[in-house]
Amino acid sequence: MSRIGLSPITLPNEVEYTFEQSVLNVKSSKGNLSLKIDAGFTIIKDNDNTILIKRPNDSKDSKSKHGLYRSLIANMFEGLSKGFKHELELHGVGYRASNSGQKLDLSLGYSHNIVLEICNEVKVTTQTEKGQNPKIILESFDKELIGAVSAKIKSFRKHDPYKGKGIRFVGERGIRKAGKTASS
Repeated sequence: MSRIGLSPITLPNEVEYTFEQSVLNVKSSKGNLSLKIDAGFTIIKDNDNTILIKRPNDSKDSKSKHGLYRSLIANMFEGLSKGFKHELELHGVGYRASNSGQKLDLSLGYSHNIVLEICNEVKVTTQTEKGQNPKIILESFDKELIGAVSAKIKSFRKHDPYKGKGIRFVGERGIRKAGKTASS
């Protein structure tokens, strides 16, 4: 059984929160996030810089949501203090990425370029260096949103296990399969 929900969350100095009517609002200089929590769950300030999430009872549903809410709340505080960063790499001959503001322009071997308008909460930059794969760098304070944007970009050209082409996270290893062999 997981005991993630029992561990305390350390509060960063630059982040403020309010908990009223089962809604947690967290804000800092980077932005604002809110989370609606089921009735019965409470947030208790343990000492000056930690908080605990208390569940209403020991039912299976409450125990599973206890760990979920603790993880979501910890991600909110971490995102609004440090932020999250995803780096994607384009593997393939002729694959290119460029951006102008929040518009990401991808050339992925199709007959047309893919232009993706990225929301303002996610900051996008691209890097192209000679001899290196093009990179897309995403930064945001919302972990769920940056994950959704990364997944959308990766879905445009999934990793091909035979040729190794596609979009991957930096450092992600793709499985390579052996192709067909000609019989004599």
